[in-house]
Amino acid sequence: MITDPEDERLADYRALTDVALRTRFEPPNGLFIAEGELVIRRALRAGYTPRSFLVDAKRAADLSDLSDLSVLYAADQGVLERTTGFHVHRGVLASFYRKPERSAAEVLATAKRVAILEDLNNHTNVGAVFRSAAALGMDAVLLSPTCADPLYRRSVRVSMGEVFAIPYAHLHPWPAALAEVRQAGFTVLALTPAADAVPIQHLSAAQRAKPALLLGAEGPGLTAGALDASDGRVVIPMHRGVDSLNVANAATIAFWELGRTDHTPGAE
Repeated sequence: MITDPEDERLADYRALTDVALRTRFEPPNGLFIAEGELVIRRALRAGYTPRSFLVDAKRAADLSDLSDLSVLYAADQGVLERTTGFHVHRGVLASFYRKPERSAAEVLATAKRVAILEDLNNHTNVGAVFRSAAALGMDAVLLSPTCADPLYRRSVRVSMGEVFAIPYAHLHPWPAALAEVRQAGFTVLALTPAADAVPIQHLSAAQRAKPALLLGAEGPGLTAGALDASDGRVVIPMHRGVDSLNVANAATIAFWELGRTDHTPGAE
């Protein structure tokens, strides 16, 4: 039982709400934080190795069936809150070692449908996109260098642990590396409300064969360089003067459309 929030054993869990601090601390130290029993169990099933567990003393028994509990710290809710910076209402946290990141070539080699994220710096949106990608049959996610970390605690939590199920990699340099996607046989489709964009339901069978859907950040959308590097532009038709959707919502609709098995080109 730990009673001091300054205890060095809790260093992995300190100031979890400080995004800048955690961004400087977690990736360089090869760790990430998972929150909640369901997410922790998904990380374990995906083969991530735990560094330690931190639990509300009242919840310690919830993890008693896990095989690797050699480093389990228990504390009361007050200590948890002073350590992490928020009320840990799920009562269970874990620190995990990161795996070596895959290369884009490795990820593309076994994929048929991929999402490519440009400059998505909102962790909630990144997590939501990963959850939709897992649910709707996308095989991988590629990220531009400035995207938010998929293994940041909030991204992991919003994805409900699906970031562990979807292979991902970063594309360098950006946007020139989109040529690598094309060389792997994919058609790069930029999702944009531009006037010359084709309704996504009108894509041909050839365009649907190996699509790589390019999604831009909330607000600014895709950069000119990314648009120029794409093979085509697609749009989700809007009504009542609405020009676009939240990127995570748009991704969900587009993923569903790209995964349709009953599509007949030109039928809509």
